[in-house]
Amino acid sequence: MIRFILLALFVILFLICSIPLLITEYIIGKFSMETKNRRSLAIVQWAFRCCLFIAGTKVTVIGEENVPKDQPVLYVGNHRSYFDVVITYARVPRPTGYIAKKEILRYPLLRNWMRYLHCLFIDRQDIKQGMKTIKEGVEKINSGISICIFPEGTRNKVNDTFLPFHGGSFKIAEKSGCAIIPMSINNAADIFEDHLPRIKKTHVVLEYGKPIYMSEMSREEKKDIGTRVQNIIKEAYFKNKELV
Repeated sequence: MIRFILLALFVILFLICSIPLLITEYIIGKFSMETKNRRSLAIVQWAFRCCLFIAGTKVTVIGEENVPKDQPVLYVGNHRSYFDVVITYARVPRPTGYIAKKEILRYPLLRNWMRYLHCLFIDRQDIKQGMKTIKEGVEKINSGISICIFPEGTRNKVNDTFLPFHGGSFKIAEKSGCAIIPMSINNAADIFEDHLPRIKKTHVVLEYGKPIYMSEMSREEKKDIGTRVQNIIKEAYFKNKELV
């Protein structure tokens, strides 16, 4: 429970103490959005690295050379833990927005930082709003911002299993032409979700797959993109089980 209490205190204090930073970043963004993006990325990555340190989380990263540094991409990963965001965002090489459920908008300060980081909020019950989010995601990619999505649509609560990948999750890559980067995350739920409310010292393995470009696929291959990417993530996931 000590780790949980320390982590909760850190998050609360960070959000409260970051209010002047939010104001500063807002002002900077009026003059240079690129500077604001770089600063906001660095600030939140620092905070997330602190969270991982407090939680006692060791992360082994494989295949980081597969992530292009000079262009925005669509990250696609399996999802079992809230820490999936913390683990993956702490390593992105450029500004990256995550697609999150709209319920997060209830939380002040957190929603402000997420908007600064170009996160998009989706109503999973509203198809039209979902299409709007895809369009916004394409615009983000075209402006140089990477996007991350967990196409299972929700956290999977069963260990060593995968929910179906929603095909619509890949429309951003199809319409923008950006690379898809598969992400396999092992053991993240062992940090917190598998034994609530305790936070446990844990070893997590994060593997990045090679870039996939939908522009190089046939029409039939594009229809099956969800299964293809999930199989790549599955293969890496079960391969890396012996490392955790």
